[in-house]
Amino acid sequence: MDPTVLDSGRNVPLVQQVARESGLQVVVATGLYTYDELPHYFQARSVDHMAELFVQDITEGVQGTSVRAAVLKCATDYAGVTPGVEKVLRAVAKAHRRTGVPISTHTEAKSQQGLAQQDVFESEGVDLSRVIIGHSGDTEDIEYLTKLLERGSYIGMDRFGLDVYLPTDKRVAVVARLCEMGYAERMVLSHDAAVYMDWFTPEVQQALGANWNYFHILDDVLPALRQAGISEEQIRTMTVENPRRIFENVGSY
Repeated sequence: MDPTVLDSGRNVPLVQQVARESGLQVVVATGLYTYDELPHYFQARSVDHMAELFVQDITEGVQGTSVRAAVLKCATDYAGVTPGVEKVLRAVAKAHRRTGVPISTHTEAKSQQGLAQQDVFESEGVDLSRVIIGHSGDTEDIEYLTKLLERGSYIGMDRFGLDVYLPTDKRVAVVARLCEMGYAERMVLSHDAAVYMDWFTPEVQQALGANWNYFHILDDVLPALRQAGISEEQIRTMTVENPRRIFENVGSY
């Protein structure tokens, strides 16, 4: 899944080329990535207008291509649900209700922004079981994570390798504990890794985590989970069955 959307450098023609040459199936997203203020274009336009653009990406194609988005992306970070962020959340919720595609979010786990997102989505009539609350793996707060899970959402344990937020061994311990509690069917694993990012210099990117790459889960995380007592069935659930279930359950509401 490539969750690169408006305001984060989306380039679907490039994704098409990569998918064609690599043989990988890539699911692209629509939505808008901001922690606070909206781009000028959206500041004077309605939530419904924004939602309509997201729906067009899903039903017609993104950036003039025939590639249709199959997931909605939004973000809530340290600033919380600002007016701009709330507008995006509500537009994403409306587009979801019209198309049935799942929602995947960016959150700041330490300020428990996932709960705030669930509140907004629920007020818009979203089935929270169709939502992935992202970056939930950045915290060891089991109480917070179980609150998200008990409301029905998936949680993204999706920054393996970004040890600056939480080291891998602690992330593994949290996933293992939640598996023991019976939540394997509500977790998905990923790296949040980027092939290319111009936000930081190469030196800073290297400092963010030497294991921040697409092989870390297969090479290091899954063996660590097995060592922690997690079964092959639970691993398959998190890495194969849950993603399949998220994307196969798509249809108009």
